[in-house]
Amino acid sequence: MISGAGVVNRLRAYTGFVKLEHTVFSLPLIFAGTLLHTQGWPSGRLVALILLAAIGGRVMAMGLNRLIDARIDAQNPRTRGRELPRGAMERWEAWVIVVLAGILYLWAAAALAPICLRLSPIPVALFVAYPYLKRFTVLSHVGLGLAWSMAPLGGWLAASQSLAAIGEIGWLWVFSWLWVAGFDIIYATMDEAFDREVGLHSLPARLGRRRALAVAAWLHAAAFLSLAALWVTQLQTPLALVCLVATGMLFIWQHAVADRRPDVAFFQLNGLLGFVVFGLVVTGVS
Repeated sequence: MISGAGVVNRLRAYTGFVKLEHTVFSLPLIFAGTLLHTQGWPSGRLVALILLAAIGGRVMAMGLNRLIDARIDAQNPRTRGRELPRGAMERWEAWVIVVLAGILYLWAAAALAPICLRLSPIPVALFVAYPYLKRFTVLSHVGLGLAWSMAPLGGWLAASQSLAAIGEIGWLWVFSWLWVAGFDIIYATMDEAFDREVGLHSLPARLGRRRALAVAAWLHAAAFLSLAALWVTQLQTPLALVCLVATGMLFIWQHAVADRRPDVAFFQLNGLLGFVVFGLVVTGVS
């Protein structure tokens, strides 16, 4: 019989495995996409179903990613302490989590609208493809950005239940793609030497840290311009402008520290940036 401490340790391993804290990147953008269509606070039912779909999809995608990368993670000094490489979890446990999360994701998508269910495999396929991309192309960062850009698109689709007015989400979708591709390059600088040693195709391994960070800066400059276009075309309020300026300052801040503290630039500042972008949309549609 498993003791109380054993249960706590298992739960701790499971939550660490799926990295629940990384939802700070996706949830604000999901609901920002929803608000761009509803132009006001959505119903409680819609919020609940979107939240369940987001949790299920996020957990399933991260679980599959960890399963695919388990062997590489075991070789990397930075990641060998993750749950699968260090033996805190068995692979069958990881698969159970993935399957249960997938069931939740599909159920919530079906409850939202038939079109959400029909298109639900697309984000999962993109997240599964990403870890394979980095095995043969530096465009893996762009691939991850595309996968994460499904977040605002999914939130918008859940509210609109049609692709007829997809232009509403265009600029936010482009922003999300470029933003995530850029901060994934920053994240990859922490594994520059390892990626080069084992032949993984990250941009820092190919170009070196400084040149890769310059590419990330250009991607983030383009992301900011996309967000500015969103403000000009759909969200012209003074408070939204304040949020836009704050977003630009956060981009500048993270690139000022990215070379010395990529961990801070990747997680803390980008986590905050996502909520500021959500604030931009909230204040712009109010």
